[in-house]
Parts: sequence; structure tokens; C-alpha cells
Amino acid sequence: MNEKMKKVLLIFGANGALGKGITSVLINKDYDQVYLFDFNIGEEKISADSSIIKINSGDLTIEKNVSELFDKIHPSKETTFFLYSTVGGFSGGKKIWETDEETWDKMMNINLKSNFLIAKYFSKLVAESAGGSICFTAAETGIAPEPGKGAYGAAKSGLIHLIKTLAMEGSTIKLSANAIAPYIIDTPANRGWMKDADYSKWIKSEEIGELINNIFENFHFISGNIIRLTSRFVVKQ
Repeated sequence: MNEKMKKVLLIFGANGALGKGITSVLINKDYDQVYLFDFNIGEEKISADSSIIKINSGDLTIEKNVSELFDKIHPSKETTFFLYSTVGGFSGGKKIWETDEETWDKMMNINLKSNFLIAKYFSKLVAESAGGSICFTAAETGIAPEPGKGAYGAAKSGLIHLIKTLAMEGSTIKLSANAIAPYIIDTPANRGWMKDADYSKWIKSEEIGELINNIFENFHFISGNIIRLTSRFVVKQ
């Protein structure tokens, strides 16, 4: 790659439980500019050299909001762009016939529609630039259905289909697309829900950050992959 090529990173959902861990890793990698998007994150610079900028994202299920966010980022043939989205939400515990329409729509909107809009406008940005890569947060449930997670799993399954399609279409504009599909991530909320679990087997958000960076470093040939993160093991030294 040209040594003068600029690298710009966008992280959506940077202030959430998963996003904070991933962001803490990625902001210390080799990116010339980093944009962090989330609800109420505040529009302010968080580094002395102005290389890291926080932007309030608003409701990402509204196309106008997403379009306006990407208007803040300028395409360039001397720049490669990278985007990681943690955007999504969970609702479960009910069978299909117990699931109300509101829950179904919420899962589809927050997990699928929002990421569709992010993918749409990021693709437009990359098409006018040197190339780039996008990575999403899918879920193991989107691959292997589980009882009580019908709406959530269907939305994540739709996201996986979107990603694989984008990977095929993106090759014409030098865009690669991938996703991680965790079963459970080690966050304070998840520990609160499963107090007796073996946390050593849970994927850490910082580990995911390192994985995402590796994908981005090799974005020119890694595409169309849904990387399943079902468990981890500890090797004692």
C-alpha cells in the first residue's frame, strides 16, 4: 500500500459495553483519524492532536440521521476507510407465538435496518475513496437458532445475509465486509445476568478489538466471513 495512504476509522456504538473495550484497543492502532459515534457521546475532540473525534449519532434507524453523519466524513482517493459497528440490541425469552409486534419491529430496526443504513452510506464513501472495510457485530444465534430468541435471531440472520451480499458487491469498489458472531461477551451486564458462569470462557471485548484490527490490516483479501466466537480457553503458562 502507498506509504502516504491515510487510514480513517469509524466506530459506531463506541460508548457501549462492547464498544468501550473495542475502542480502547483500536484508538491505539495505526489510524490517522478516528471518529467515535454513539448516543449522547458529545461532539468533542478527545485527543490533543485532534485525531480522535466523538460525534452524537442520534437514532440510526432514521436514514436522514445516518446520511448527515456521513456528510461529516469526506471521501479521498488518498484515504482508506474502516468501520466497525457494535450497533444492535437483544430481546429474548419468549416463544414466537408470545412475541409481540413491537418487539419484532424493534429487533429488526436496531439490528438490521440501522446496520443496513450504515453499510449503505459507508459504501458510498468508500466508492469515492481508495478502498476500505466494514465489520459488523452479528451473533451465534443468527447462525444456530435458539428457542426464545426468534426475533433477535431472525434480525441477526438477516444481517449476516446483508454482509455476505455486501462482500460480493463491494469487490467492485474495493470494499470488504465481515462480521464477528459471538455467543456471549464478557460485559458487566452479562455478568449480572449470569452470576454463576465461568467468565474465563467468555470472549473479552478487548480481544475482539485486536481481532477487528487484524481483519482491517488484511482487508484487501479477507471478506465475506462471519467469524464465530463461541468460547475461549485459557492456556496456563
